[in-house]
This record gives sequence, structure tokens and C-alpha cells, in this order.
Amino acid sequence: MTLIRPACADDAPALIALLHATFLDTWAPQMSAESLARWHERDDGPENYVCDKGADFVVAEVDGTLAGMIHWHEGFVHALHVDARFRRRGIGAALMAEAEAATRAAGIARLRLETDTFNGPSQALYRALGFVEIDRYPDAQYDPRIVTVLLEKAL
Repeated sequence: MTLIRPACADDAPALIALLHATFLDTWAPQMSAESLARWHERDDGPENYVCDKGADFVVAEVDGTLAGMIHWHEGFVHALHVDARFRRRGIGAALMAEAEAATRAAGIARLRLETDTFNGPSQALYRALGFVEIDRYPDAQYDPRIVTVLLEKAL
């Protein structure tokens, strides 16, 4: 059974581990050695992200295990991560449904997010949920060789 709930302080270690793991299995293989070194040197990594924004996260829990998280604010999804062990079980879709409902309830008519061209599974999920591509541009934050895709959905 999947439980969708607000994150709590006790989730911090599992959230940090999730963000590190999904970075390593999704983004790291696509990045240059230079970009990876810059990422590891950053002072705004997963630990700081969870410390600064973790209270705004919503998590998915499966049988007591943190399986995924989502963070959105004012019509933009900043992060959606699902543990590799729990992918393809509807957890990402359930977390997105939570973000869509809250965004709609806040009176915001559109939800936007970014993914990258190399991340086929995330693109497939978002398209299945009704998101459409509205722009593409180099990923200035991590590696300019990576192309970011901006998606949007009318709510």
C-alpha cells in the first residue's frame, strides 16, 4: 500500500539517500567528468536541499519505506524522484496527482516542470499525464551538453 503524505524531519536521511541514489543512476552517467566534479563540489547538494526545502516535500511511503518524493511551488515542479526499487508502480503518477491537485486548488492554471532529453522514462510519464513540451535549452546548472526539456500541463 502506498501512502502519500507530507515529509517530516525524520524523513531527512532517507530523502538525502534517495536524492543521491537517483542522481547516480539517472544523471551521473550522462554527465562529463568535469560536470560531475563540479556537482560534487557544490554547496547546495541534496543535504542542503532537504534542509532548506524538505518541509515542503510530499513523500510516497510503501510499507514503511520512503519510495519517492515531490517538491513543487507556485506551479512549478522542482523535483520528482522515485527510488529505483519502486519505479513503474504508479508512485510518480500518484505524487504528480498530489501536486496537480494542490496547484489547481491554489488557483494556478498551469503546472510546469523540467526534465532532460536523456531521461526517457520521465518524459514518458509526463506525456502520459498530459504534459506537452514547450521549450528545450542547454542545462546550464549541471552540464551544458545536456538538453533540458520544459513541459507544461493546463490544469
